Amino acid sequence: MAVSFEELKEKHPCFAQGAKSNNGRIHLPVSPGCNIACHFCKRDFNETENRPGVASGIITPEEAIGVIKRAVEAMPQIHVVGVAGPGDTLATPYALETFRKVKEVYPDLIKCMSTNGLMLYEKADEVIEAGIDSLTVTVNAVDPRIQAKINEFIIWHGKKYEGEEAAEILIENQLKGIEKVAKGGVTVKVNTVLIPEINRDHVKTVAKTVAEKGATMYNIIPLIPQHHLAHCTEPDCNLLYEVRAEAEQYIKVFRHCQRCRADAIGIPGGKDISKQIYLREVKLENTFSHG
Repeated sequence: MAVSFEELKEKHPCFAQGAKSNNGRIHLPVSPGCNIACHFCKRDFNETENRPGVASGIITPEEAIGVIKRAVEAMPQIHVVGVAGPGDTLATPYALETFRKVKEVYPDLIKCMSTNGLMLYEKADEVIEAGIDSLTVTVNAVDPRIQAKINEFIIWHGKKYEGEEAAEILIENQLKGIEKVAKGGVTVKVNTVLIPEINRDHVKTVAKTVAEKGATMYNIIPLIPQHHLAHCTEPDCNLLYEVRAEAEQYIKVFRHCQRCRADAIGIPGGKDISKQIYLREVKLENTFSHG
């Protein structure tokens, strides 16, 4: 049975209320492939950038258990094991395979997963069965006309879709998936990338919609202008405050996101020990693909 929201607030740094908690998390980079192409997403393998979509390499589900062992020995404050990429967790089977192993070997650790939600409705039963406690779904729009400006294409059941057709498929699967896993007892947090030129006035609608579907927490992430949206504006603190206030009419808003790497280990905003754990102990492979 998934842990309660109250326990998440105590042990999960992404659910802590108010000031940053002293609880740590480990991100396992076991998901190499992705099934959507976001205009703002530039995935990479390096050791320097601190942002989502970046890792030093890929590890296997078998290697992940050894990584967890070394991490919790080095930092006992780690209470959460998460998979957030660098691809999408449901585009390949490795994230759910990893969580099944974690459920068996480390039953007391909170299991957290992030996804774009394209396969969430179809994989909802597997997500629940794997013992996922908290699920983050990135929903950038619930209007296909707006979503089509954010995604280049999706790969769904082996076929490439573009434009509003792709957006309609993605949004439908996200919302149906959120509703299904929430009803199954999983705590759902929704991330929205704030792109001032595209979805600034739409975020409150996203917040209201996902709350109605069962999401508990909402996180508005400021755009990092890069890739195809390098020309767009990075939201400043004033704009973030305004949009968060609008969203908070409908759902609890998380305010201290650190935009973590897919292989981060430690306390968000504090010391990261990922190099100590990964690079010395695991031979990381640089592999990534769409589809």
